[in-house]
Amino acid sequence: MSHTRAPQAVCGILLLFAQLASSADAKARPKQRPRKVDPSIALEKVNDATDTSSLGAGSSGVRVIRAQILLDRARFSPGEIDGSFGPDLEIAIKGYQERHNLKATGTIDKELWDLLNEETEDLLAFYTVTPQDLRESLVTIPKDTPEQAKLKRMGYETADERMAEKFHLSPALLRELNPKKTFNTPGEELLVPRLRPYGASRAAKVVVSKSKRTVTAISSAGIVLGQYPATIGGPHDPLPIGPWKITVVQPYPVFYYSPERFWNAKQDAPKAQLPPGPNNPAGTVWIGLSKPHYGIHGGPEPGTVRRSESYGCIRLTNWDASSLAKMVRQGTPAILEE
Repeated sequence: MSHTRAPQAVCGILLLFAQLASSADAKARPKQRPRKVDPSIALEKVNDATDTSSLGAGSSGVRVIRAQILLDRARFSPGEIDGSFGPDLEIAIKGYQERHNLKATGTIDKELWDLLNEETEDLLAFYTVTPQDLRESLVTIPKDTPEQAKLKRMGYETADERMAEKFHLSPALLRELNPKKTFNTPGEELLVPRLRPYGASRAAKVVVSKSKRTVTAISSAGIVLGQYPATIGGPHDPLPIGPWKITVVQPYPVFYYSPERFWNAKQDAPKAQLPPGPNNPAGTVWIGLSKPHYGIHGGPEPGTVRRSESYGCIRLTNWDASSLAKMVRQGTPAILEE
């Protein structure tokens, strides 16, 4: 396992980093099937609330994008907005249905569309790239851990990755919506989701479900404030079931790699201290738990969340980890359950 700067916080993550790379994790990222979303009609179609016909698993295209943005706004995260109706969207729909006392079918029917469509603001809009968006320089991240440790920051590697994460999109869909754009030019107009800023509602507890592979923030009144898809444990490092507490919320953690903490690492490999950044193995936020060496955190591969394994810790997309971090504090109960 590895640890962040948080006191004795240790966590391992199956990512495409150095000796920690896993073929299972690499295969876990969903294949990008051609969707051919026409950007000339995407703005109109995604913003169109009149089509309330059913939508279910295997669907793709503009109506899926609409559903994903609406659920992201409601804090029932579908993970990456990618225009494909997969397991992450299904679990988000079920959570939203349960929150509204509806049968948890995992599909969107007219009744659910009507509820979601109470949100009347346009979901896609044009955004002008600013110099502030580009302030963080792009980097090339080496495969070798000691070489990674020499970096000043584990920032974004590509311009489309940087802008996609800002708008919770898969890079493939960002490119599809914005053909011939550089994503790296001030003043450039991009067609992107219109998202909401992170809420500041205080969670009374956080529940991590191993079976659902979700992290849920719950208010003192028992109301779900947010539900997020998560990568949770694995055969070698199962989720530590039990009642714990949050001990620290740390933005942009440093990641300390110690090979003896990983079951599949070369034990003679050198230790390394990896600098912070969105492509740091712990992502942009570390939420430490009272269970020694475990925490909830972000990560550099949002497309693998809920589809891969971790070394016992709980991994979210960077934006979902940031959303959760706004709702918790030191002492917030964290219930890890089957």
